[in-house]
Amino acid sequence: MTVALPERAVRSPLARYWQSLWLLTKRDLRVRYSTSFLGYFWSILDPLVMAGIYWFVFTIIFNRAVGAEPYIVFLLSALLPWTWFTGAVSDSTRAFVREAKLVRSTKIPRTIWVVSLVLSKGIEFIASLPVLAFFVVISGAEVNPNIGFFALAILIQLTLTIGVGLIVAPLVVFFRDLERAVKLALRFLFYASPIIYGVTDLPRVPIDLHFWAAFNPLSGIFSIYRSAFFADELDWFMVAVSAGMSIVILCIGMFVFKRTIRSVLKEI
Repeated sequence: MTVALPERAVRSPLARYWQSLWLLTKRDLRVRYSTSFLGYFWSILDPLVMAGIYWFVFTIIFNRAVGAEPYIVFLLSALLPWTWFTGAVSDSTRAFVREAKLVRSTKIPRTIWVVSLVLSKGIEFIASLPVLAFFVVISGAEVNPNIGFFALAILIQLTLTIGVGLIVAPLVVFFRDLERAVKLALRFLFYASPIIYGVTDLPRVPIDLHFWAAFNPLSGIFSIYRSAFFADELDWFMVAVSAGMSIVILCIGMFVFKRTIRSVLKEI
């Protein structure tokens, strides 16, 4: 005679983790757009406006010497994933401070509060890809087989962003000025990453910026996205370095998070 166990009893911890993660992710998306008239369009408006500004400045005003044509596709293929990264990292700085009571009272793994923010921003990124597709069509950009590497870029970026989020989320609780420092760092990282320019535009003399840029994990990630439309942008050396650094940053994030989470719960 077999005894049927309740569903909760047979559900594995991993299954409960994913269920809690998905519920929290859906809640983040619902709260973000529940009081917004434009809703989803806000998630694509910011990169679209930025792309329009940079396109106008570099194409109309200045004699552009970087990037490739169509430049609007060149910009959006990096601006959209950049919006995912910067949005998730910025939100991670408030992951515990914003909902301190709920974080203390729930028994779910606290990493979920960071991972759900990264995942919700990632869903927004995927939802914004039709905008990129629209400009690809109207501008006549060529799509090559490298578009099959999009999933690899998403996986590496997800790994990197979760790692950074796990580092900044607990540390901001102890060092509140870190939130402003992160914003400044993101501004610097925007120009230090191949967004308005490409990896092929980086000079090799007198300093090999192409080599050193590889140690910015976003360089390899953006080169994968962009290579779907500009094959020359794919740099496997940068991709390999980005993947390796993303894994290392994730491991560091997990270590920092594990060592600080008890103190974080006491602090908040």
